[in-house]
Amino acid sequence: MPEPHADIDVWHLAPGVTMTLDEPHLVGIVNATPDSFSDGGVYPSREAIVGHALRLVEEGAAMVDIGGESTRPGAERVPIAEQIDRVVPVIEELRECTDVAMSIDTTHAAVAEAALDAGATVINDVSAGREDDAMFALAARRECGLVLMHRRVGPEQDSYSDQYEREPEYDDVVDEVRAFLLERCAAARAAVPYGVRNDSIVIDPGLGFGKSVAQNYELIRRTAELVRTGYPVLGAASRKSFVGHVTGVDEPRARAVGSTAVSVLQYLAGVRLFRVHDVAAHREALAVARAISAGERAWAGAGAGP
Repeated sequence: MPEPHADIDVWHLAPGVTMTLDEPHLVGIVNATPDSFSDGGVYPSREAIVGHALRLVEEGAAMVDIGGESTRPGAERVPIAEQIDRVVPVIEELRECTDVAMSIDTTHAAVAEAALDAGATVINDVSAGREDDAMFALAARRECGLVLMHRRVGPEQDSYSDQYEREPEYDDVVDEVRAFLLERCAAARAAVPYGVRNDSIVIDPGLGFGKSVAQNYELIRRTAELVRTGYPVLGAASRKSFVGHVTGVDEPRARAVGSTAVSVLQYLAGVRLFRVHDVAAHREALAVARAISAGERAWAGAGAGP
């Protein structure tokens, strides 16, 4: 297994653009798709999608993640040209009216490059570079941020966490996810002709992708083991089925409370990046968690005196 690296406390997004990781940052989800699991078809026009993205920024998103292909279980693949047609006009229009950081959610280098040309600065690849060999070389050449996620199979072969007939097999889900992500980070750094910057890489354990309800919660309980890789970790539990399974909330858009509970636990374990639908709710919950955490540190440093 590749060795962990020293903690990265500044995320390199693009030449001259960085994000410090001493506080939580929210990445607002913007789906330019008709079939996403939570909000597919809710924003039927480019104007509606752009308006939604700007509202997320007003609510406190430091970045918006724009995708033109749903990754929900059972989703059909979207051709590259159609993905580009969906996301590029949104990115271009957003770039005209805000300087917020933008990531492109895709597994195709051609889509990623078009999005970077339009104004995005981060590639969010849920396949961790396994679906397109050109992705790492592109990220290295453009010196952009790169998010690598763990998943076993594509959406056409996957199932919702609470709907597996047979639980996905792992000897130890945390150890296997950690080893996979470290291997993909090493592959990104070794990309030809030159590698992705170490401080450009963020890892995502892929909650809800190829894991049962119990396996997702095991990953959440042991978040600190992923943080100890030294790479920034992206928390992405927002509205997912394993949250609804324990809360009894069937409607994804009504799962904000359970989702924020996961994010707070991840924050206390060292996570500083959160990909979410409900930005305002997460901003408030994480502000309280940060205040509690800061208070505990101040108390610990005060000694036992009166």
